[in-house]
Amino acid sequence: MEQAKMGTRAIWSGEAEQLAFGATQVPVVHSVSFGYDDMDEWYDVAIGKKPGHIYGRNTNPTVQAFEAKIKDLEGADAATSFSTGMAAISNTLGTLLVPGERIVSIKDTYGGTNKIFTEFLPRLEVDVELCETGDHEAIEKEVAKGCKVLYLETPTNPTVKVTDIKRMARAGKEAGAIVIVDNTFATPINQNPLALGADLVIHSATKYLGGHADALGGAVCGSEELVESIYHYREINGATMDPMSAYLLLRGMKTLKLRVDKQCENAMIIANYLQTIDAVEGVYYPGLEDHPGHDIATEQVKQYGGMLSFSVKGGVETIRHLLPKFKYANRAANLGSVETIIGPSRTTSHVECTPEERAAMGIPEGLIRYSAGIEDVEDLLNDLEQAFQSLPTDIFVTA
Repeated sequence: MEQAKMGTRAIWSGEAEQLAFGATQVPVVHSVSFGYDDMDEWYDVAIGKKPGHIYGRNTNPTVQAFEAKIKDLEGADAATSFSTGMAAISNTLGTLLVPGERIVSIKDTYGGTNKIFTEFLPRLEVDVELCETGDHEAIEKEVAKGCKVLYLETPTNPTVKVTDIKRMARAGKEAGAIVIVDNTFATPINQNPLALGADLVIHSATKYLGGHADALGGAVCGSEELVESIYHYREINGATMDPMSAYLLLRGMKTLKLRVDKQCENAMIIANYLQTIDAVEGVYYPGLEDHPGHDIATEQVKQYGGMLSFSVKGGVETIRHLLPKFKYANRAANLGSVETIIGPSRTTSHVECTPEERAAMGIPEGLIRYSAGIEDVEDLLNDLEQAFQSLPTDIFVTA
């Protein structure tokens, strides 16, 4: 499938080997176990000498099709899957890090990831150094001191800050570090971190890959050696993707390029519109020329993405008035779906963090994360207009 373009690969890649009975769609295989009459064949499958399946916690045909598809889209040698995106992150770090080792990352990663860095890894006596996002020189200096893992998220959740993957991957390689990039926001349609020098790419498949807010999942792609070690950790610890979720993710991925193209188009228009609203203090979107990461993003991604965020005057009180007024947006802790989704970081991406922790990561309490859907953009603009017009005129007046 290497010669086909991304939209075609999103539909066709990874599925042919799992089709059965003349079906044109991958079946949902719910069987927990897979039987063998021949003991030698059973053993060969169990030790990986022959292809096949023995137990659902390890592998499953439907899940395998999902792994093959994301592997192809990311241009990887191998991929493995997980029950959730956070399972993908935690299992990967659990595989690679042992007490006494060091990881370098950025300050404003997704809230769950940040908790791993600030709460769980220190318990395991792993040294964690979090640098200012976008300060490439500071990151390079810390990496040069020595580390096992350099972990990046770009664009970041929810402030959509951008990191130069190629530059950071070069620094990581020079220090002998394994470079990991969370590519959830960008998707393989817009950005391929492995092609830019990263060793591993992580996805919360729940978001853009599935695209319909009806299935949880995660994935890690990279070299066969690294992915095999992560798969082994996952098969023993048990954070397995279930076959029904794999089927729903496969179905969603067939329209991945169509959805992402429309979401990127909508997000750009909406970001520009929000800059004209008096109640908006700041708009954060890499496609805007005044965004600090605009130049890097222009070089690094094919499109600027479907995610943006904006801060409002009056903070939390304004958000309380504003959010219920939207007609065409789900107020929920999710992103990347066909429907537009909105919510403040204090109840979505960084609900696990205290106000002080959010402030330290540069996330104001008045920040709203906006995941553009595939609706007609005129309706989204009208919805934004009527929502802002509904704000009381004195809401920005402080006592």
